[in-house]
Amino acid sequence: MTAIRILIADDQALIRSGLSMVVGAAEGMTVVGEASDGVEAVALAAVLDPDIVLMDVQMPRMDGIEATRAITARSSVSKVIILTTFDIDSYAFGGLEAGASGFLLKDSESGDILAAIRAVAVGDAVLAPRVSSELLRRYGALSRPSERSDQARQESDRANAVERLRALTDREREVFDALVVGLSNAEIAQQLWLSESTVKTHVGRILQKLGMRDRIQAVVFAFRNGIA
Repeated sequence: MTAIRILIADDQALIRSGLSMVVGAAEGMTVVGEASDGVEAVALAAVLDPDIVLMDVQMPRMDGIEATRAITARSSVSKVIILTTFDIDSYAFGGLEAGASGFLLKDSESGDILAAIRAVAVGDAVLAPRVSSELLRRYGALSRPSERSDQARQESDRANAVERLRALTDREREVFDALVVGLSNAEIAQQLWLSESTVKTHVGRILQKLGMRDRIQAVVFAFRNGIA
């Protein structure tokens, strides 16, 4: 089986070294490069074409958001997992819209980081449960209209979003509501008394019906339109 090829981008050498040790020691994974800023990350991603990029947010020359946007626009192979500190700010939200497939805290357990890499590598998306509520609450606050014209436009967008959701069955809507608050497939299965494989099937159908790449896009869609 081919190893998952990983590029690590962080301006702190100690963090790069720590992540490299954790990832490099994991079965089925290999670190193919390290970048100290966004410019290096984009350049190395173009040359190395990694499966996964572990991307810091705040870096010199080019931040992780712009680097993520550049990498995902250029390649459908390289997936980005955003790493941030516990103190989430609006600067980090752009990563979701820039095409990131995951959002994790830097102080996550090594097992959680490795699990996220494996999940994203096979096409899933990961949103750290510990930050979901706070991230989405702040995202919703940032999306509130400040002017009358903006409010009218947002109301129209929300109406369109509600119409799109009508394509979902009642069970799919239950799964959708659970996934947009950051629950994993296992947690959704436990909450709705379903098997994990059934939940995975529902999630796939939901994303297909809504025309979305992954559950991260579903999260942004829900909170931008005031649905969740």
